[in-house]
Amino acid sequence: MTLNELLESIYIGEIEERFKQTKILSVCCDSRKVMMGGLFVALKGRAYDGTDFVEAAITKGAYAVATMGDIQQLQKKHEHVCFLKVDNLQEFLQGAVYKLFGDPSDEVKTIGVTGTNGKTTVAYFIETIFNEAGAECGVVGTINYRLADNIIPAKQTTPSFIDNQHFLTGLAWQSIPYCVIEVSSHALMQGRVHGINFKGAVFTNLTSDHLDYHKTAENYFLAKSRLFTGLVSQATAVINTDDPYGCRLLTMTSAKIITYGIERQADVMGKDIQLDIQGNRFTLVCAAGEIEIQTQFFGMYNIYNILAAAAVCMAEGLDLNVIKKGIERLGVVPGRLERVECGQDFPVFIDYAHTQDALENVLAAIRQVSKKRIILAFGCGGDRDKSKRPLMGRVASRLADYSIVTSDNPRNEDPQSIIDQIIPGFDKDNYKVVVNREEAIEEALKDAKVGDIVLIAGKGHEMVQVLADGPVDFNEREIIEKFLKC
Repeated sequence: MTLNELLESIYIGEIEERFKQTKILSVCCDSRKVMMGGLFVALKGRAYDGTDFVEAAITKGAYAVATMGDIQQLQKKHEHVCFLKVDNLQEFLQGAVYKLFGDPSDEVKTIGVTGTNGKTTVAYFIETIFNEAGAECGVVGTINYRLADNIIPAKQTTPSFIDNQHFLTGLAWQSIPYCVIEVSSHALMQGRVHGINFKGAVFTNLTSDHLDYHKTAENYFLAKSRLFTGLVSQATAVINTDDPYGCRLLTMTSAKIITYGIERQADVMGKDIQLDIQGNRFTLVCAAGEIEIQTQFFGMYNIYNILAAAAVCMAEGLDLNVIKKGIERLGVVPGRLERVECGQDFPVFIDYAHTQDALENVLAAIRQVSKKRIILAFGCGGDRDKSKRPLMGRVASRLADYSIVTSDNPRNEDPQSIIDQIIPGFDKDNYKVVVNREEAIEEALKDAKVGDIVLIAGKGHEMVQVLADGPVDFNEREIIEKFLKC
């Protein structure tokens, strides 16, 4: 596409005649990703200002640069580059991407999953059920971005606006019918999913999290609700009405609604529930009938996750038997109550639980299926919501028999200072502090006796620990296997 064609209707300024037929092959706001023939949009973010990276973008091959700054001196210095002065760079970027790529979500049926907990597991179940039905499905999630065997590690739950459009465009080119996107509250506030025509959306639950960013629980909820208020009437909203915030969403969307739950009457329900550490058994009840499910996942919250995924697939007209086969085929989600088996005489699990609600759900799930002693190793992340730290301690004190309080991803904070804010939540003397996380994991394993259950919580699938000096390799599965001599 020529620069003149690209700028039509999105740029009101004048450009020199010599630039009008310049071929623009890509649009980017990250100078590291600029390719030859690209348009670089110098956005200002929370940590960086794109104007500081204009030179780097030009070195990488940018043919055009959009900036809010003074372009006269830049134009004199780089005569071969077309500089565009733009007042609203975010709006300009979105318009440029649409012009270049079109709207891939019109061709790929896109389903957003949001909520505090459960997004990743729900996405995995939806993907597996679609695959069981013979439908390919791309996934954009906390763990990775994937299509079949093509897997890209994720840097954040929901990637940038441009990355989302690139991914969806790739799926459209391959005629992939579905995409599931885990949608964070940050992504909704920052416009990362702007312009995606979601055909479906799932609400899992809402508990206290990210208050360092949203300030209040109400702001956090309103951020999440944007996914549903933006749905068109032909879309489907799958909502957990056992959650009070889910009940509020019922009146906030014009989409067709499918409710799910266990406690309240809902369109899709779980009945006759049997919980076991080897997996749950329950009856899925809906308008199409009833079917018994035997899953390898345990815990009540995983029944909710399964009901959500099943509701999405029912809305797509899939047969109950296909849904059952897809659910029962999924064996593990990385870092979500992931079992580490080395022939030891006590179960060991790794889980991503890093909020008080998630930790409570996991510990309660274990407690429901075992009367044995639970040994927990956990911490809290640095540079994140500090209000949840004593709350995490309170959950650990109440539901674990013994806790080793340690470092998580301290980032720019002192690990001991974070731990000091967790400890006031304990109302029993059933904990020990081991600041070094690897040593804390080894301490938990060393303390375990026959039949005890060890839970290493907080990092789950993550393969690095983020310190003040940056990330370092940190694979909890390998640490556990090394100690247990797998």
